[in-house]
Amino acid sequence: MCQVKVLSGMRPTGKLHIGHLFGALTLWKDLQEKHDTYFFVADWHALTTDFRNPSKINENTVEMVADWIAAGINPEKSLIYRQSLVKEHAELHLLLSMIVPLSWLERNPTYKEVLENLKKQSSSRYEEIRTYGFLGYPVLQTVDIIIYKAERVPVGADQLPHLELAREIVRRFNYLYGETFPEPQPILTRFPKVPGIDGRKMSKSYNNAIYISDEPEEIKRKVSVMFTDPLRPYRKDPGHPENCPVFALHSLITPEEELNQLKKDCKSAKIGCKDCKLFLSKKLIAYLEPYRERRKEALEQKNYIEEVLIEGSRKAREEASANLDEARRKMGMP
Repeated sequence: MCQVKVLSGMRPTGKLHIGHLFGALTLWKDLQEKHDTYFFVADWHALTTDFRNPSKINENTVEMVADWIAAGINPEKSLIYRQSLVKEHAELHLLLSMIVPLSWLERNPTYKEVLENLKKQSSSRYEEIRTYGFLGYPVLQTVDIIIYKAERVPVGADQLPHLELAREIVRRFNYLYGETFPEPQPILTRFPKVPGIDGRKMSKSYNNAIYISDEPEEIKRKVSVMFTDPLRPYRKDPGHPENCPVFALHSLITPEEELNQLKKDCKSAKIGCKDCKLFLSKKLIAYLEPYRERRKEALEQKNYIEEVLIEGSRKAREEASANLDEARRKMGMP
């Protein structure tokens, strides 16, 4: 059976939290065992919203890739590379930008949502972020996928409109210049929303995250202040685990038999929220311990991560260059 080519990437914003672990990295690890997998550091994309502090990108890249390796993403099985070291992305981005209608980009739901939120919060930030790069990032995102002719892309449900736009761009290119690129299809992540300590979706920007690299005492502290069942004001009241962020995290790591007992005890008020948090702390600390150890090992090996990215980018560039040449020929470019 022919392997499917799967591609995904992340913007380097620093250390990753358990939302990334359960939302993407565990899926990536499974996919690398079955398919031809490409995982890249989207450092150019990081500039779209953080162009004032580009010096942080390299440090954030090392932290992020350390978390990838800790989660089992293996450079011997997956191609791990840095977007900005593969210059062919930039040229194909330029060529595609000539054929993508402005209206396609302006209707991007993420673009509209971010601008709307910023307009309410800060008029100066709203004006600052309205750049060509931010408006046109879906074109670069499309290039990231198709320059390797990737067939599948792991995404959350909220990212499906982005992938549909990529398919529209591919269809337009193929219509104008002949069949060149496949239309990428989604692989939906298993856990699209991992709750943070305040009950909202776990996010660094919300300051509600539990990080893969957090030490045991920090995990205890964060879990101890987690929001719990809003319909259970008193210890003697029966709980509603289906509405509790603490139980939601339990469901990710606690064995099924224990989870069922926990659910039963919560509903009968046999245990309180404090007990449930204590159980979760112990489970999370034990679960994350091997990840922390692998992370430390990767960081302790001098220049290891940088070497992985340089070698991966070299291999990626060979493939990207060949596919860019094909696109140029189809367009009739010299």
